[in-house]
Amino acid sequence: MLKPTYIMIGGFLGAGKTTAVLKLAQLFSAQDKKVGLITNDQSIGLVDTALLDSHGFATEEITGGCFCCRFGSLIDAADRLTTATQPDIFLAEPVGSCTDLRATVSYPLTRMYGENFTIAPLSVLVDPVRAQRILGLKAGKSFSSKVRYIYEKQLEEADIVVINKTDLLSASELDELTTAIQSRYSEVAVFPICARTGEGMEAWTDAIVNGQLAKRSSMDVDYQVYADGEALLGWLNLQANINSDEEVDGNEWLLSFAQSLCDELKTINAEVAHLKMTLMPEFGNDLAVVNLVRDGMSPEIAYELADPLDSGELLVNLRAEADPSQLRSLVVELLQSAGQAGKLNVVVTTVEAFRPSPPTPTHRLSGSV
Repeated sequence: MLKPTYIMIGGFLGAGKTTAVLKLAQLFSAQDKKVGLITNDQSIGLVDTALLDSHGFATEEITGGCFCCRFGSLIDAADRLTTATQPDIFLAEPVGSCTDLRATVSYPLTRMYGENFTIAPLSVLVDPVRAQRILGLKAGKSFSSKVRYIYEKQLEEADIVVINKTDLLSASELDELTTAIQSRYSEVAVFPICARTGEGMEAWTDAIVNGQLAKRSSMDVDYQVYADGEALLGWLNLQANINSDEEVDGNEWLLSFAQSLCDELKTINAEVAHLKMTLMPEFGNDLAVVNLVRDGMSPEIAYELADPLDSGELLVNLRAEADPSQLRSLVVELLQSAGQAGKLNVVVTTVEAFRPSPPTPTHRLSGSV
């Protein structure tokens, strides 16, 4: 009996990992392979889990820290999925501000659980516009140096760098970005894709399935700089119930709220890493999803509700380089205003706003295995 393949899809906040994971899951399912998904966040109420669940995939969520700090929980999640569905493929999406995954997740999995899993090459996705800015190819607002440190370390440890959202680039811009990545990170293979349309997905999938995790020494990581970089990011997860005496257009309301929030974030000079929101009716599996992945763009609605609704649940996941207490006040106050404007009763049931704690990996292997 073949061992299931463990595939980890890393990358910074806003790179499009969840869309890519969903597309991979659909591709594997079309090949009659059972897929188990593992999502990850610093807190509860994860938009990614709601999105993947809505597509019918068996999904486990690990909260309270990255895979590296919750290694036991990662193994437990895989065990639960194995008991429930016996996946041929595990697709795991770590926290977008996490790095050093090769040393703290891939190598420990190989060393301790190599009899249970085949460990695939480590893929790291990038948003092309964010990558252009960080690599100095394009002007534009970006993160401070310690946050960029995490971003650059993610690229350094990758086996495969996936340039996602290629529809945002011209052919010459894609060539320039590919060359810049390969010249700076000579050990990585680069694959251009557009996860939303599926373009380039098959070539990347083949590289994952037929490739191997590179056996090279773990990179050097300054964990103080890493911790400082994560601590600069404000993390907000909010859950709210909404209801109305009459049906409303949930898609229009959600997009309007997202645009208002985007405008307000500019007033506090918050560098947005990722804003994700879902609106789900009280009954059924339908949902609307809105994303904003960087400053200088407008929120986009990725999935739309098929029908109007009069009650449902709202999830907001916001990651930005900003004071989390400011984010909390701004989002809660704006949500109440948006509810009143849309003739909705909004009741916030859970809200957490914080800076991530310093990473403390359960295991770290410094050499190749």
